[in-house]
Amino acid sequence: MKSAASMLAAVALMAGAALPVSAKAQSVAQTPVQARPPVVTLGAPVAVCPLETGFVSANGGLTRARAAVRSGALRILAVGSSSIEGIGASRRELGFAPLLELGLESRMPGVDVTVFNRGIGGETAKETADRLERELAAGRVDLVIWQLGTNDVLRDRLVEDVFADFHRGEAVLQAADVDVLLIDPQRLPEETLNASFRGRNPALGDMARRISEEGRRGGYAVLHRFDAMAGWSGLDRGGVGPDDLHLNDAGYACWAEVTAEGLAPRLL
Repeated sequence: MKSAASMLAAVALMAGAALPVSAKAQSVAQTPVQARPPVVTLGAPVAVCPLETGFVSANGGLTRARAAVRSGALRILAVGSSSIEGIGASRRELGFAPLLELGLESRMPGVDVTVFNRGIGGETAKETADRLERELAAGRVDLVIWQLGTNDVLRDRLVEDVFADFHRGEAVLQAADVDVLLIDPQRLPEETLNASFRGRNPALGDMARRISEEGRRGGYAVLHRFDAMAGWSGLDRGGVGPDDLHLNDAGYACWAEVTAEGLAPRLL
């Protein structure tokens, strides 16, 4: 498996329907850790990012995405809240979606990968489920990445309500005949001074475990972000920015690399 290319993408401008966030768009218990060189992002410090393929569980899914890879082009729709949108990154091209696009292309030579960034900061599972049908109608995609759970926990939503919304969205995804990769909540700094965030990691971990269960039940791939972040002690502020919530450049780079590292071998 090849190391990631330099993390550089053109700034993508978002206007109306989903647009690619890529340079080529020119528009708006797990496997052992594998030794890899440090992740480098343009304009950001070198971040030592512990990578392992086991942070992605395929759960028998990804069949449509694998077929798309064999055809030479993979189209991904990324939905969720602020970490999909890229809030906290110093530049838009240093957010998760454009870095994931580059990370996948570097690991799958000859495959044209396009990631459409449709993250909206502050969303819960309800708001994402409400707009999924509209987002999918904007253009054919092979794989939907759905990041969920963090805002639901921080807003003290009932777990039953969260997964009632998830199942509404699930029905839309099934009707659209797309593959799904679920991304579970992030960790928050244990030493945070923000009273609203303090002591939230146990609940975020419980949400991550429930999302894993839903992935196994529905045959959806899952990226175990909550578990991955436990190994980010070598990153600047553990990959989290000064507000103790949104990721910084190092965090986005590491998250994108962890996702690409685990997803690419399951698509080839």
